[in-house]
Amino acid sequence: MNPDLTEPAAGAAEAYLTKLQARLAADGCTTTSPHWKDRRVVVGCRADRKARWFGTKTELFVLAAAVPEVDTALLGEFTGWAMEYAKGLRSGLPGARNAATVLPALVSARVHPEAARWAARDALLLGTTLIGRPLTVETGPGVTRTTMYRGGVAWGGMFTGHVLEKAALYFP
Repeated sequence: MNPDLTEPAAGAAEAYLTKLQARLAADGCTTTSPHWKDRRVVVGCRADRKARWFGTKTELFVLAAAVPEVDTALLGEFTGWAMEYAKGLRSGLPGARNAATVLPALVSARVHPEAARWAARDALLLGTTLIGRPLTVETGPGVTRTTMYRGGVAWGGMFTGHVLEKAALYFP
């Protein structure tokens, strides 16, 4: 493959991550930049408590990395890593925690259709209180296409509207 053709694509994905990190910080998220497979990961974390949730708290973790290409295997691997990483960041006592949602996103100019379909299929559960909603973000000339599951979930369902609102803010 011609490196001259891949550099602009990689640059667009990295630029998206930089803007994502700014959106997360502007919304009050704590942001960090750990690494996964020698790639920088943008991580944003926030916790919200609202009366309409009967005073319970929800934690939201956003983890995003730019990759040359997104396929189902890579998205599944990153999602597993992101959920385990977020599990280690959670606050509170195990067993007494409220629901948490993880938004693991891979950003690329090349997203395989089956990877986007896998992301849109359903939310994933880790244990009983960690919900994952993987995303693919396809960056192209003048177009950004985000794919994720936008339906409800049985566990943590009262937080769905909040999570989808934040996802729309972070991944326009």
